[in-house]
Amino acid sequence: MGDVLQLDIDKQLLKQFYAGHQIASPNGGFLIVLGVRAVDDGSAVAIFECSVSSLRYEMKIPKATRTERKAVKDEVDAGDAPDCPRHGFGVRLVRAGADLVCASCGIAYGKA
Repeated sequence: MGDVLQLDIDKQLLKQFYAGHQIASPNGGFLIVLGVRAVDDGSAVAIFECSVSSLRYEMKIPKATRTERKAVKDEVDAGDAPDCPRHGFGVRLVRAGADLVCASCGIAYGKA
């Protein structure tokens, strides 16, 4: 695979990603999500392709905060099936090994 360009992390871009909105490409057009992969430090990387130029971009997604992890733990302790704290209602966390992970953003929010 060729070189992948880095997208600058900005809160507005992350909000658009979590909401499932189209993200404008630096080259015009929009970015298509190709996939998300987890990284060993707890963060994740989203890979995009530009609809106009076919250039590939990646964006680092920050790891879960203590507040997010505590909220998920409280829901699990209450016997509820937790949703992703970033994506909101309707995006359930799934078990991946011993972790509860969001399939849409690749972030682990707690232990199952």
